[in-house]
Amino acid sequence: MSSGRFKQDLYGQLARVARAIGHPNRLELLEYIAQGSRPVDELAAMTRLSVANASKHLQDLRQAGLVRARKEGVRVYYELAGPDVVDLLSAVRIVGETRLAEVEQLVRTYIDARDDLEPVPVDEVLRRARQGLVTVLDVRPPEEYAAGHLPGAVNIAADSLAGHLKSLPRGREVVAYCRGPYCLLSVDAVAFLRERGYKARRLENGFPEWKAAGLPVET
Repeated sequence: MSSGRFKQDLYGQLARVARAIGHPNRLELLEYIAQGSRPVDELAAMTRLSVANASKHLQDLRQAGLVRARKEGVRVYYELAGPDVVDLLSAVRIVGETRLAEVEQLVRTYIDARDDLEPVPVDEVLRRARQGLVTVLDVRPPEEYAAGHLPGAVNIAADSLAGHLKSLPRGREVVAYCRGPYCLLSVDAVAFLRERGYKARRLENGFPEWKAAGLPVET
């Protein structure tokens, strides 16, 4: 086998991974799957796709080795193949923000314009949470929280905050997190809390990045 053939074959296989993530629907599916194992019908509803269309995208992701599937009864559940998939998505995000002005503009419009404070770094959250100085708030839906969350985090879904403010001590800063750096749930939650007199900031990343970094997780 010639070295040229080796390179051609090797890069052909690597291109399968690139093609698998080269669609916005598949990137969105990966964001939801990174929160925990999900059945196809739920993933279809979350991404506003038909079950047939979602299944096709999920098969593409599975064939590229990015997700795993298992069957429970008549339902098929998907989960990430490993934390390296989160690292891959983070690399794509960083390159996009650095090299594409359109990505930078979208982030500035939808996130930075609504929250001009710097997100809280992971190490600061760990340190201050252990000292009891912050309330860590998970604003994802309850089923995602149940699948895994930051240690000691309080779960109040973003659309339920108004009815559960008494669960949050006013004298302590709130650090909110959700599905990842592009998830707007924590952005909305922080804005809502600040309007009501709370000191609130966002976590630098989301739950998948926290878990992929090998940091402690509770279920």
